[in-house]
Amino acid sequence: RVVVTNGMFIPNYSKPDDWERFNALGVSQYGQMTAGSYMYIGPQGIVHGTTITVMNAARKVLRAKGIDGDDRGGMLFVTAGLGGMSGAQPKAGNIAGVVSVTAEINPLAARKRHEQGWVDELHDSLDELIPRIRQAVAAKEVVSLAYVGNVVDLWERLADEGVKVDLGSDQTSLHNPWAGGYYPVGYSLEESQRMMAAEPDRFRKAVQESLRRHVAAINRLAADGMYFFDYGNAFLLESSRAGADILLPDGRFRYPSYVQDIMGPMYFDYGFGPFRWVCMSEKPEDLAKTDEIAVRVLSDIAATAPEEIAGQMRDNIRWIREAGRNRLVVGSQARILYADCEGRTKIALAFNDAIRSGEITAPIVLGRDHHDVSGTDSPFRETSNIYDGSRFTADMAIQNVIGDAFRGATWVSIHNGGGVGWGEVINGGFGMVIDGSEDAARHIRQMLFWDVNNGIARRSWARNDGARTAISREMARTPGLEVTVPNLADETLIRAVILSAVEKSL
Repeated sequence: RVVVTNGMFIPNYSKPDDWERFNALGVSQYGQMTAGSYMYIGPQGIVHGTTITVMNAARKVLRAKGIDGDDRGGMLFVTAGLGGMSGAQPKAGNIAGVVSVTAEINPLAARKRHEQGWVDELHDSLDELIPRIRQAVAAKEVVSLAYVGNVVDLWERLADEGVKVDLGSDQTSLHNPWAGGYYPVGYSLEESQRMMAAEPDRFRKAVQESLRRHVAAINRLAADGMYFFDYGNAFLLESSRAGADILLPDGRFRYPSYVQDIMGPMYFDYGFGPFRWVCMSEKPEDLAKTDEIAVRVLSDIAATAPEEIAGQMRDNIRWIREAGRNRLVVGSQARILYADCEGRTKIALAFNDAIRSGEITAPIVLGRDHHDVSGTDSPFRETSNIYDGSRFTADMAIQNVIGDAFRGATWVSIHNGGGVGWGEVINGGFGMVIDGSEDAARHIRQMLFWDVNNGIARRSWARNDGARTAISREMARTPGLEVTVPNLADETLIRAVILSAVEKSL
C-alpha cells in the first residue's frame, strides 16, 4: 500500500511565490493531478473530457438558436494549446464533428501533434488560414486546423475579419503564467524565453498586457454570439488579476467555466466522471476485451436508465465503441470512460470476473482522473458549480482520499495544485489492483461506492438538482444508504421575512 502527497503546505504558505521558493529548495514538487498519482495515461483522458465538453457546448448553442437536434456540421471551435494535455483539443474536435482551430506558439509542439495525426493541417500565415477557415465552415468539413503563432493574433484577426465563431475556449497553461505557461503577444517564442529568464518582471507585465488584449478580442466575438467557456486552466482567474475586462458589475466572471455550464450539472452532479483502467498485461487484446465488456455493461444499464442520464449513457457508449478506432493509446494499454457509480462498479466487477476466468490474461489497475465527482475541491473548476458558500473548502477531497485508503485502494494520493495552479485546488486520486479474487470484488463494491457518492452527497447538500436526483436514486438502489437531503425554501419568502424582521428592529 502506498500513500502519495504532493505540494501539501500550511495554507498561509501556499501562494505562487511560495511555490517558486520551495521548489527551488527541493522540498516539494508540483504533483499536477494523475501525473503525481501514477495514473497518467497520456492525452486520451483529456480527449474524452474535451469531446464531451465540445459536443455539449455545441448542443447549448444549437438549443439557444431554437435548433432541436445534434447536427454540429460547420460549427467553428477556436482555442489554444497543443501541449501534452491541450494537444487533445483538435482530436476531440474531429470526434465531435466540428471545424476546430487551435493556436500553438511552439512549432515543435505543433509539428508533433501533426505527425501524431491529432491535428490535420498546420498554418503559419493568418492570410492563408482565415480563407481556409471560411472554406471549411461553408463545406461543413470535419477538420482540425492549427495556427502556429500567438493565440492573441488569431483572436484579433478573427474579430477584425468578422469570422463567425460558435465556440471558444483556451488551454494555455495559465496555472503557471510566469514560467512558460503563456507567451505574450508581440514577441517570438525565443524572445519571450530570453525575457522570461533575464527580465522576469518585464515578462510578467507583457503577459498581463497580452491577457488584456486576449480578453478584449474574445469579448468582441462573444458580443457577436460566440459561446466562450473557461476550460479550467485559470484563464478567467489570471485575466482578472491582469485587469482584463473579464468581470461583470457584480464581480462574477463574464464567462462560465465548463464545469459550471456543462460538466457539473450534466455529469458530476449525476455521478458521471472519468473512470479509467490499465491492463497490466500490456496486451492490446486485453484492452479490446475490456472495451467489449464495458459496452455490454453500459448497454444493459442504459436500457432502464432514467431520462436525466440517457444522453450521458448514449455519448459514453458511443465513445467506448469507437475508442479503439480512434487510436487513443499512448504507452500503457489504458482506457478512460465517463461512468456513474453503478456503471463503474458493474464494469469493474465484470473485469474481475474476466480476470478470474482467464478471459483477461492479467490483473488490471482501476483508477480515475482527479477531475471527478468527489476527488477535487477546486473553486474555479471542479467545484465551481457549488453555490452554497462551501466551494472554497477542501473537506470533500480530504475525506475522499482517506475513505478510499481504508476501503481497499492499493494506493492513494492527495495534492495541492493541479490544473488551475498551486494554492488554488486540493485534488486526490487512487489506484486499485484487481486480480480476480473475492477480496478484489469486495474492494470494488466498497471503495468505488464511496469514491463517487461522497461527492454526490456534497453536491446534493449544495442543492444541485441533478445531485439531489442522483442521491435519491442511489438510496433507492442501495439498501442501508441514508443521506440527509436539503430542505428547499422559497428564497423570495426568506428574503421577505428577513427584511421584515430588520425593518421591525429599526
